[in-house]
Amino acid sequence: MGDVRRFESLVRDAIDLLPDQFRQRLDNVEIVIEDIPERESLLGHYHGVPLTNRGSGYSGFLPDKITIYRLPLERRARSPEDLAEQVRVTVWHEIAHHFGIDDERLRELGMG
Repeated sequence: MGDVRRFESLVRDAIDLLPDQFRQRLDNVEIVIEDIPERESLLGHYHGVPLTNRGSGYSGFLPDKITIYRLPLERRARSPEDLAEQVRVTVWHEIAHHFGIDDERLRELGMG
């Protein structure tokens, strides 16, 4: 593993696999890849204002940011296929936060 371009491709694939109704509603959000999180336990992180909290006055804000952490995901994966699945789950988990779904609900849905 360890190939940055391959990892970027996995993140793009995860976004492409989102159901259309979600992918089309990714509004004012940027998805970036960093090697290492500040807290070792993180695989991804959502920074922003979820769509459910945006009111009529929401405009002119910088994009929300979803950060996917490459090295923890690569260390955790047992195979290239497992890495692809863990990247997909992590990307979808963080995108769910963009849509206002909290960690408790994600656990209920099996994505915690």
